[in-house]
Amino acid sequence: MTDDYKIGIEEEYFLVDATTKSVARQMPPGFLEAAKAATGGQIGGEFLQSQIEAKTLPHTDIKTARTELRHLRQTVAKIAAEHGHAILAAGTHPTADWGKSQQTEGLRYDAVMDDLQMIGRRNMLCGLHVHVELPDPDERVDVMMRMLPYLPLFVALATSSPFWRSRPTGLKGYRLAAYDELPRTGVPELFRNKDEFDAYVAALVKAGVMQDSSYVWWSMRPSLHLPTLELRAPDCPTLVDDSIAIAALYRSLARRLTRNPALNADMNVVTRAIVIENKWRAQRYGVHGTFVADSGAVPITEILDQVIDETSSDAAALGCLTEMQRCHTIAGAGTSADAQLAVFEAHDKAEDRTRALQAVKDWLAVATLQ
Repeated sequence: MTDDYKIGIEEEYFLVDATTKSVARQMPPGFLEAAKAATGGQIGGEFLQSQIEAKTLPHTDIKTARTELRHLRQTVAKIAAEHGHAILAAGTHPTADWGKSQQTEGLRYDAVMDDLQMIGRRNMLCGLHVHVELPDPDERVDVMMRMLPYLPLFVALATSSPFWRSRPTGLKGYRLAAYDELPRTGVPELFRNKDEFDAYVAALVKAGVMQDSSYVWWSMRPSLHLPTLELRAPDCPTLVDDSIAIAALYRSLARRLTRNPALNADMNVVTRAIVIENKWRAQRYGVHGTFVADSGAVPITEILDQVIDETSSDAAALGCLTEMQRCHTIAGAGTSADAQLAVFEAHDKAEDRTRALQAVKDWLAVATLQ
Protein backbone atom coordinates (compact mmCIF):
# COMPACT_ATOMS: atom_id res chain seq x y z
CA MET A 1 0.00 0.00 0.00
CA THR A 2 1.12 3.56 -0.70
CA ASP A 3 -0.16 6.97 0.32
CA ASP A 4 1.41 8.73 -2.67
CA TYR A 5 -1.73 8.76 -4.84
CA LYS A 6 0.41 8.39 -7.95
CA ILE A 7 -1.16 9.65 -11.15
CA GLY A 8 -0.84 8.69 -14.78
CA ILE A 9 -2.36 10.69 -17.61
CA GLU A 10 -3.49 9.44 -21.02
CA GLU A 11 -4.48 11.80 -23.83
CA GLU A 12 -5.94 10.92 -27.23
CA TYR A 13 -5.24 13.13 -30.25
CA PHE A 14 -6.44 13.38 -33.83
CA LEU A 15 -3.83 12.83 -36.51
CA VAL A 16 -4.43 15.39 -39.27
CA ASP A 17 -2.94 16.61 -42.53
CA ALA A 18 -0.34 19.28 -41.76
CA THR A 19 -1.75 21.74 -44.30
CA THR A 20 -5.52 21.25 -44.35
CA LYS A 21 -5.83 19.97 -40.75
CA SER A 22 -8.35 17.44 -42.10
CA VAL A 23 -8.36 14.17 -40.21
CA ALA A 24 -6.06 11.46 -41.57
CA ARG A 25 -7.93 8.44 -42.93
CA GLN A 26 -4.87 6.21 -42.65
CA MET A 27 -1.87 6.15 -40.34
CA PRO A 28 1.20 7.13 -42.42
CA PRO A 29 3.64 4.22 -42.85
CA GLY A 30 6.40 4.34 -40.30
CA PHE A 31 4.84 7.09 -38.19
CA LEU A 32 3.69 5.00 -35.23
CA GLU A 33 6.92 3.02 -35.09
CA ALA A 34 8.95 6.25 -35.05
CA ALA A 35 6.74 7.78 -32.36
CA LYS A 36 7.02 4.70 -30.17
CA ALA A 37 10.79 4.60 -30.58
CA ALA A 38 11.15 8.29 -29.69
CA THR A 39 9.07 7.97 -26.52
CA GLY A 40 9.99 4.54 -25.23
CA GLY A 41 6.61 3.14 -26.21
CA GLN A 42 4.52 5.90 -24.62
CA ILE A 43 2.74 6.69 -27.91
CA GLY A 44 0.30 4.14 -29.31
CA GLY A 45 -2.46 3.70 -31.83
CA GLU A 46 -6.14 3.81 -31.02
CA PHE A 47 -9.35 2.20 -32.30
CA LEU A 48 -9.35 4.24 -35.51
CA GLN A 49 -6.30 5.06 -37.61
CA SER A 50 -7.01 8.78 -37.24
CA GLN A 51 -6.37 8.60 -33.47
CA ILE A 52 -3.24 8.26 -31.37
CA GLU A 53 -2.71 8.04 -27.62
CA ALA A 54 0.02 9.40 -25.35
CA LYS A 55 0.61 7.92 -21.87
CA THR A 56 2.72 9.43 -19.12
CA LEU A 57 4.63 7.37 -16.61
CA PRO A 58 3.26 7.22 -13.04
CA HIS A 59 4.08 10.39 -11.12
CA THR A 60 3.88 11.71 -7.59
CA ASP A 61 5.00 15.20 -8.62
CA ILE A 62 2.38 17.00 -10.72
CA LYS A 63 4.94 19.38 -12.21
CA THR A 64 6.95 16.47 -13.54
CA ALA A 65 3.78 15.02 -15.01
CA ARG A 66 3.08 18.32 -16.77
CA THR A 67 6.61 18.47 -18.18
CA GLU A 68 6.34 14.93 -19.50
CA LEU A 69 2.89 15.44 -21.02
CA ARG A 70 4.08 18.57 -22.78
CA HIS A 71 7.15 16.67 -24.03
CA LEU A 72 4.97 13.86 -25.38
CA ARG A 73 2.80 16.31 -27.32
CA GLN A 74 5.83 18.10 -28.75
CA THR A 75 7.59 14.85 -29.67
CA VAL A 76 4.64 13.25 -31.42
CA ALA A 77 3.91 16.53 -33.23
CA LYS A 78 7.51 16.70 -34.47
CA ILE A 79 7.38 13.15 -35.81
CA ALA A 80 3.95 13.77 -37.34
CA ALA A 81 5.36 16.81 -39.15
CA GLU A 82 8.10 14.64 -40.63
CA HIS A 83 5.29 12.54 -42.15
CA GLY A 84 3.28 15.54 -43.41
CA HIS A 85 0.88 15.50 -40.49
CA ALA A 86 0.01 17.34 -37.26
CA ILE A 87 -2.00 16.61 -34.10
CA LEU A 88 -5.15 18.21 -32.68
CA ALA A 89 -6.17 17.84 -29.02
CA ALA A 90 -9.97 18.00 -28.79
CA GLY A 91 -12.91 15.74 -27.98
CA THR A 92 -14.17 15.82 -31.57
CA HIS A 93 -12.58 16.97 -34.81
CA PRO A 94 -14.58 19.90 -36.24
CA THR A 95 -14.98 18.51 -39.77
CA ALA A 96 -14.21 14.78 -39.58
CA ASP A 97 -16.61 12.41 -41.32
CA TRP A 98 -16.80 9.14 -39.40
CA GLY A 99 -18.16 7.41 -42.50
CA LYS A 100 -14.67 7.55 -43.98
CA SER A 101 -12.92 6.25 -40.86
CA GLN A 102 -10.71 3.18 -40.99
CA GLN A 103 -10.17 0.80 -38.11
CA THR A 104 -6.71 0.12 -36.73
CA GLU A 105 -5.57 -3.45 -37.30
CA GLY A 106 -5.57 -5.74 -34.26
CA LEU A 107 -7.45 -8.75 -32.91
CA ARG A 108 -9.02 -6.77 -30.04
CA TYR A 109 -10.13 -3.99 -32.38
CA ASP A 110 -11.49 -6.57 -34.85
CA ALA A 111 -13.60 -8.14 -32.12
CA VAL A 112 -14.87 -4.79 -30.84
CA MET A 113 -15.78 -3.60 -34.34
CA ASP A 114 -17.58 -6.86 -35.07
CA ASP A 115 -19.64 -6.36 -31.92
CA LEU A 116 -20.30 -2.62 -32.24
CA GLN A 117 -20.76 -2.38 -36.02
CA MET A 118 -21.63 1.19 -37.13
CA ILE A 119 -21.38 2.50 -33.56
CA GLY A 120 -17.73 1.47 -33.61
CA ARG A 121 -17.04 3.40 -36.80
CA ARG A 122 -18.70 6.47 -35.26
CA ASN A 123 -16.19 6.39 -32.40
CA MET A 124 -14.10 9.25 -33.83
CA LEU A 125 -13.69 10.75 -30.38
CA CYS A 126 -10.72 11.65 -28.19
CA GLY A 127 -10.70 11.71 -24.40
CA LEU A 128 -8.56 12.38 -21.36
CA HIS A 129 -8.01 9.49 -18.93
CA VAL A 130 -6.52 10.06 -15.48
CA HIS A 131 -5.34 7.16 -13.32
CA VAL A 132 -4.95 7.58 -9.55
CA GLU A 133 -3.43 4.86 -7.38
CA LEU A 134 -5.25 4.49 -4.06
CA PRO A 135 -3.62 3.21 -0.86
CA ASP A 136 -5.79 0.06 -1.00
CA PRO A 137 -6.82 -1.10 -4.51
CA ASP A 138 -9.74 -3.02 -3.01
CA GLU A 139 -11.35 0.31 -2.07
CA ARG A 140 -11.51 1.54 -5.67
CA VAL A 141 -15.15 0.56 -6.23
CA ASP A 142 -16.27 2.26 -3.02
CA VAL A 143 -14.34 5.45 -3.87
CA MET A 144 -15.70 5.33 -7.44
CA MET A 145 -19.28 5.29 -6.14
CA ARG A 146 -18.61 8.20 -3.76
CA MET A 147 -16.81 10.16 -6.54
CA LEU A 148 -19.93 10.18 -8.72
CA PRO A 149 -21.32 13.58 -7.61
CA TYR A 150 -18.09 15.21 -8.88
CA LEU A 151 -18.15 13.47 -12.25
CA PRO A 152 -20.15 16.24 -14.01
CA LEU A 153 -17.55 18.80 -12.89
CA PHE A 154 -14.79 16.96 -14.78
CA VAL A 155 -17.01 16.85 -17.86
CA ALA A 156 -17.78 20.59 -17.69
CA LEU A 157 -14.14 21.62 -17.19
CA ALA A 158 -12.90 19.57 -20.16
CA THR A 159 -15.48 20.38 -22.84
CA SER A 160 -13.71 20.58 -26.20
CA SER A 161 -16.18 18.99 -28.62
CA PRO A 162 -18.71 21.58 -29.84
CA PHE A 163 -18.62 20.41 -33.49
CA TRP A 164 -19.60 17.18 -35.24
CA ARG A 165 -19.29 16.54 -38.97
CA SER A 166 -18.83 20.24 -39.80
CA ARG A 167 -21.80 21.39 -37.75
CA PRO A 168 -22.05 23.27 -34.45
CA THR A 169 -23.91 20.83 -32.20
CA GLY A 170 -25.26 23.34 -29.69
CA LEU A 171 -23.40 21.37 -26.99
CA LYS A 172 -20.09 22.32 -25.44
CA GLY A 173 -19.25 18.63 -25.09
CA TYR A 174 -20.77 16.48 -27.82
CA ARG A 175 -18.24 13.65 -27.44
CA LEU A 176 -20.06 11.84 -24.65
CA ALA A 177 -23.36 12.05 -26.52
CA ALA A 178 -21.73 9.94 -29.23
CA TYR A 179 -19.57 7.81 -26.93
CA ASP A 180 -22.46 6.80 -24.70
CA GLU A 181 -24.00 4.97 -27.66
CA LEU A 182 -21.56 2.20 -26.81
CA PRO A 183 -22.56 -0.47 -24.30
CA ARG A 184 -21.21 -0.30 -20.76
CA THR A 185 -20.57 3.46 -20.89
CA GLY A 186 -21.91 6.45 -18.98
CA VAL A 187 -22.25 6.83 -15.22
CA PRO A 188 -21.14 3.71 -13.27
CA GLU A 189 -23.71 1.59 -11.52
CA LEU A 190 -24.12 1.86 -7.76
CA PHE A 191 -21.78 -0.97 -6.84
CA ARG A 192 -20.59 -0.45 -3.28
CA ASN A 193 -17.63 -2.81 -3.06
CA LYS A 194 -15.23 -4.94 -5.08
CA ASP A 195 -17.30 -8.10 -4.68
CA GLU A 196 -20.36 -6.53 -6.33
CA PHE A 197 -18.29 -5.21 -9.24
CA ASP A 198 -16.51 -8.54 -9.66
CA ALA A 199 -19.86 -10.37 -9.72
CA TYR A 200 -21.09 -8.06 -12.50
CA VAL A 201 -17.94 -8.62 -14.55
CA ALA A 202 -18.07 -12.38 -13.99
CA ALA A 203 -21.67 -12.56 -15.22
CA LEU A 204 -20.83 -10.75 -18.47
CA VAL A 205 -17.67 -12.79 -19.05
CA LYS A 206 -19.55 -16.06 -18.45
CA ALA A 207 -22.22 -14.97 -20.94
CA GLY A 208 -19.56 -14.28 -23.57
CA VAL A 209 -20.39 -10.56 -23.67
CA MET A 210 -16.78 -9.54 -23.02
CA GLN A 211 -13.41 -11.06 -22.20
CA ASP A 212 -12.62 -9.03 -19.07
CA SER A 213 -13.33 -5.76 -17.26
CA SER A 214 -11.31 -3.70 -19.76
CA TYR A 215 -14.47 -3.81 -21.90
CA VAL A 216 -16.35 -1.85 -19.22
CA TRP A 217 -16.07 1.67 -20.63
CA TRP A 218 -17.79 3.68 -17.90
CA SER A 219 -16.91 7.33 -17.26
CA MET A 220 -14.88 6.00 -14.34
CA ARG A 221 -13.72 2.46 -13.62
CA PRO A 222 -11.23 0.34 -11.67
CA SER A 223 -8.38 -0.38 -14.06
CA LEU A 224 -7.85 -4.04 -14.90
CA HIS A 225 -4.08 -3.95 -15.40
CA LEU A 226 -3.17 -1.15 -12.96
CA PRO A 227 -4.00 -0.61 -9.25
CA THR A 228 -5.77 2.62 -10.14
CA LEU A 229 -9.17 4.24 -10.35
CA GLU A 230 -9.42 5.61 -13.88
CA LEU A 231 -11.36 8.76 -14.80
CA ARG A 232 -12.54 8.50 -18.42
CA ALA A 233 -15.30 11.11 -18.73
CA PRO A 234 -13.42 14.23 -19.89
CA ASP A 235 -12.86 15.32 -23.47
CA CYS A 236 -9.20 15.71 -24.29
CA PRO A 237 -8.44 19.33 -23.35
CA THR A 238 -6.69 21.39 -26.00
CA LEU A 239 -4.32 22.99 -23.46
CA VAL A 240 -1.85 20.88 -21.48
CA ASP A 241 -2.42 23.02 -18.38
CA ASP A 242 -6.13 22.22 -18.48
CA SER A 243 -5.41 18.48 -18.52
CA ILE A 244 -3.09 18.93 -15.54
CA ALA A 245 -5.67 21.02 -13.65
CA ILE A 246 -8.34 18.35 -14.08
CA ALA A 247 -5.87 15.62 -13.08
CA ALA A 248 -4.94 17.59 -9.95
CA LEU A 249 -8.59 18.02 -8.98
CA TYR A 250 -9.33 14.34 -9.50
CA ARG A 251 -6.25 13.24 -7.56
CA SER A 252 -7.07 15.57 -4.66
CA LEU A 253 -10.67 14.37 -4.49
CA ALA A 254 -9.48 10.76 -4.51
CA ARG A 255 -7.39 11.48 -1.43
CA ARG A 256 -10.23 13.32 0.30
CA LEU A 257 -12.72 10.52 -0.32
CA THR A 258 -10.26 7.82 0.73
CA ARG A 259 -9.50 9.59 3.99
CA ASN A 260 -13.19 10.36 4.69
CA PRO A 261 -15.08 7.09 4.10
CA ALA A 262 -18.39 8.58 5.23
CA LEU A 263 -18.28 11.29 2.54
CA ASN A 264 -21.02 10.60 -0.05
CA ALA A 265 -21.60 7.16 1.47
CA ASP A 266 -25.35 7.80 1.25
CA MET A 267 -25.37 7.60 -2.57
CA ASN A 268 -28.64 6.06 -3.79
CA VAL A 269 -30.73 5.76 -6.95
CA VAL A 270 -31.98 9.33 -6.59
CA THR A 271 -28.54 10.90 -6.18
CA ARG A 272 -27.19 8.80 -9.06
CA ALA A 273 -30.08 10.00 -11.26
CA ILE A 274 -29.14 13.59 -10.37
CA VAL A 275 -25.52 12.86 -11.37
CA ILE A 276 -26.79 11.72 -14.77
CA GLU A 277 -28.81 14.92 -15.16
CA ASN A 278 -25.84 17.08 -14.15
CA LYS A 279 -23.59 15.19 -16.54
CA TRP A 280 -25.96 16.13 -19.36
CA ARG A 281 -26.00 19.76 -18.20
CA ALA A 282 -22.19 19.76 -18.24
CA GLN A 283 -22.20 18.44 -21.81
CA ARG A 284 -24.76 21.01 -22.90
CA TYR A 285 -23.52 24.16 -21.18
CA GLY A 286 -19.93 23.45 -20.13
CA VAL A 287 -18.82 25.66 -17.23
CA HIS A 288 -21.56 28.23 -17.90
CA GLY A 289 -24.57 26.23 -16.72
CA THR A 290 -26.13 25.16 -13.45
CA PHE A 291 -26.28 21.83 -11.63
CA VAL A 292 -29.17 20.32 -9.76
CA ALA A 293 -28.53 20.55 -6.01
CA ASP A 294 -30.55 20.26 -2.80
CA SER A 295 -31.09 24.03 -2.84
CA GLY A 296 -32.21 24.09 -6.47
CA ALA A 297 -30.23 25.23 -9.51
CA VAL A 298 -26.68 26.23 -8.52
CA PRO A 299 -24.11 27.74 -10.93
CA ILE A 300 -21.35 25.30 -11.80
CA THR A 301 -18.78 27.93 -10.88
CA GLU A 302 -20.22 28.14 -7.36
CA ILE A 303 -20.09 24.36 -6.93
CA LEU A 304 -16.53 24.32 -8.26
CA ASP A 305 -15.48 27.02 -5.78
CA GLN A 306 -16.90 24.97 -2.92
CA VAL A 307 -15.25 21.72 -4.05
CA ILE A 308 -11.85 23.38 -4.46
CA ASP A 309 -12.15 25.03 -1.07
CA GLU A 310 -13.06 21.74 0.62
CA THR A 311 -10.27 19.85 -1.15
CA SER A 312 -7.48 22.42 -0.82
CA SER A 313 -5.79 20.71 2.14
CA ASP A 314 -5.60 17.44 0.19
CA ALA A 315 -4.20 19.23 -2.86
CA ALA A 316 -1.63 20.98 -0.68
CA ALA A 317 -0.58 17.66 0.87
CA LEU A 318 -0.10 16.22 -2.63
CA GLY A 319 1.77 19.29 -3.88
CA CYS A 320 -0.78 20.14 -6.57
CA LEU A 321 -2.75 23.04 -5.06
CA THR A 322 -1.64 25.58 -7.67
CA GLU A 323 -2.49 23.19 -10.49
CA MET A 324 -5.91 22.39 -9.02
CA GLN A 325 -6.69 26.08 -8.57
CA ARG A 326 -6.27 26.55 -12.31
CA CYS A 327 -9.77 25.05 -12.53
CA HIS A 328 -10.94 28.51 -11.42
CA THR A 329 -9.21 29.95 -14.49
CA ILE A 330 -10.90 27.42 -16.78
CA ALA A 331 -14.30 28.27 -15.33
CA GLY A 332 -13.68 32.00 -15.65
CA ALA A 333 -12.11 32.12 -19.10
CA GLY A 334 -14.01 29.21 -20.63
CA THR A 335 -12.96 25.85 -22.00
CA SER A 336 -11.60 24.83 -25.38
CA ALA A 337 -15.20 24.56 -26.59
CA ASP A 338 -15.78 28.23 -25.78
CA ALA A 339 -12.59 29.24 -27.60
CA GLN A 340 -13.45 27.13 -30.66
CA LEU A 341 -16.93 28.63 -30.87
CA ALA A 342 -15.54 32.16 -30.51
CA VAL A 343 -13.16 31.55 -33.42
CA PHE A 344 -15.94 30.04 -35.48
CA GLU A 345 -18.41 32.84 -34.83
CA ALA A 346 -15.83 35.54 -35.54
CA HIS A 347 -15.08 34.08 -38.96
CA ASP A 348 -18.60 32.87 -39.78
CA LYS A 349 -19.89 36.45 -39.71
CA ALA A 350 -17.35 37.66 -42.24
CA GLU A 351 -16.75 34.50 -44.30
CA ASP A 352 -18.47 31.24 -45.14
CA ARG A 353 -18.80 28.25 -42.83
CA THR A 354 -16.04 26.27 -44.52
CA ARG A 355 -13.49 29.01 -43.82
CA ALA A 356 -14.80 29.44 -40.30
CA LEU A 357 -14.29 25.75 -39.60
CA GLN A 358 -10.82 25.93 -41.11
CA ALA A 359 -10.00 28.74 -38.70
CA VAL A 360 -11.12 26.53 -35.81
CA LYS A 361 -8.87 23.68 -36.98
CA ASP A 362 -5.94 26.04 -37.38
CA TRP A 363 -6.50 27.40 -33.88
CA LEU A 364 -6.63 23.87 -32.44
CA ALA A 365 -3.35 22.93 -34.12
CA VAL A 366 -1.56 25.93 -32.60
CA ALA A 367 -3.20 25.69 -29.15
CA THR A 368 -2.43 21.97 -28.86
CA LEU A 369 1.27 22.82 -28.74
CA GLN A 370 0.95 26.10 -26.85
